[in-house]
Amino acid sequence: MKIKGLRWWIIGLVCLATIINYIDRSALGIMWPEMKKDLGLTEEDYAWIINIFTITYAAGKFISGWVYDKVGTKIGFVLSIFFWSLASLLHFFARGLASLGLYRGILGVSEAGNWPGAVKNNAEWFPIKERAVAQGIFNAGAAIGSIVAAPTIAELFGAYGWRWTFIIIGVIGFVWIIPWLIFNKKQPKQHPWITDQEKEYILSDQESTKEDGKQEKRLPLLKILSFKEAWGILASRFFIEPIWWLFVFWMPIYLNKEYGFNVKEIGLYAWFPYVGAAIGSIAGGWYVQRLMKSLSLDKARKRVIALGGAIIFLAILGAILFADTPIKFVSFVFIVLFGFQFSISNIQTLSSDLLKSKSVGALAGLAGTIGAISVAIMNFVIPKITTVSYTPAFIILAVLAPLSVLSIFVLIKEIKPLKEEK
Repeated sequence: MKIKGLRWWIIGLVCLATIINYIDRSALGIMWPEMKKDLGLTEEDYAWIINIFTITYAAGKFISGWVYDKVGTKIGFVLSIFFWSLASLLHFFARGLASLGLYRGILGVSEAGNWPGAVKNNAEWFPIKERAVAQGIFNAGAAIGSIVAAPTIAELFGAYGWRWTFIIIGVIGFVWIIPWLIFNKKQPKQHPWITDQEKEYILSDQESTKEDGKQEKRLPLLKILSFKEAWGILASRFFIEPIWWLFVFWMPIYLNKEYGFNVKEIGLYAWFPYVGAAIGSIAGGWYVQRLMKSLSLDKARKRVIALGGAIIFLAILGAILFADTPIKFVSFVFIVLFGFQFSISNIQTLSSDLLKSKSVGALAGLAGTIGAISVAIMNFVIPKITTVSYTPAFIILAVLAPLSVLSIFVLIKEIKPLKEEK
C-alpha cells in the first residue's frame, strides 16, 4: 500500500498531538477560579504551581532533545504523550499544593518532548523549503488546542467537575498513540507506504547537506555551542518565549481578576486570541516559502521573523494604550499571538536549517529549555509587578520582541548549514 503525501499525514498527527498537549496544559488555568476554592489555594500558589510546570518543562526540553536523538521520533513521541496523559489523569487525585505541584511537574517534563520532537520530525520528513510550512502546521496545533481548550474545558467542567475533566482529556492522549504507531512505521528512506516520488523529493534536499556520503554523526553539545549561530537561537528563544506563555498562563487569571469572569465567561473569551495564533502559524510558514522563490533562505527567514516581531511590539503597545474592555483586550492579544506564531515557526526551524538531523534535537531541546527558564523568571515576577496593574508586564513583553529579533540578526550572519570543521 502506498499513500500519496505521507509526510502530510505525519505532520497532521504531530499537529493533533500538539492540540492535545495544549488542552491538557490549559485546563488548570481555565478551571483555576473554582479549583483554588476546592483546594484552598491562592494566586501565589498558582504562580508556584505553574513555575513547577515551567521548570520541569525546561528540564524536559533538554532531556527530551537528547532522548529523541537517541531513540528517534517514533518512540520519542510515544514516551512523551504516554507520560503527559498519565499526568493529566493523576490530577484527579490532587488534594493540595504539594500533590498538584507534583502532577504538574510530571506533566511539564513529559509535555516538553513535543517541541524538539516536532522539529526533529520535520527535519526528517520535509525538505528545507517546506520545513517552515510544516513547523507552522505543527505550531497551529498549539493555537488550535488553546482555541478548543477554553470552551471545551468550560463545558466539561460544567458537566463533570474539574477532577473528571482531567480524566477525560488524559484518555484522549492514550488514544492518539494508536494511529501514530500505524502511520509512522519508519523514516522516509525505509517507510513501506511512501511513494518513490515523495521519497526522492524529501531525501534529495536532505542529502545535499551531507558531506561526501559520510555517515552522519551526532555532534556533542559543546561542539554545537561553539557556534555563535547556536547562541543566536538560544538568545532569541530566551527573549520571545515569555510573550506566548504570559497569555497562556495568566490570561484566564487576568480576565477573572480584572473583569470578574467565572469559568464559563473565561471559556467564552479566552479562545479568541488563539485564532490569531493559528492564522499566524500557517501564514508565517506560507510567507517564508513564497519569499524563498526569489530570496535566499537567510533573507526570507529573517524578513519573516522581523515582521512578526514588529507586529508583536505594535500590538502590545496598542493593548497598553487602548484595551479598556474585555473585547478590545482579547482583540489586541489576537494580533500579538498572530505575530508571535508568525515569527516562532521560523525561529524554531533554525535548528534544522543550521544542523543535520542527528543533532537537531539537542539544539532544539536546549533552546526550549532556555526559553522555559525565561518564562519561569517571568512567572515569579508577574505576581509582584501586577498588584496594581498589568501594564508593567506588558511593557516588558513589548521590549522582549525586538530583542529576540536582534539576537538572530546579530549572531547569525547567514542562515545556512554549519560546517563542523569551523
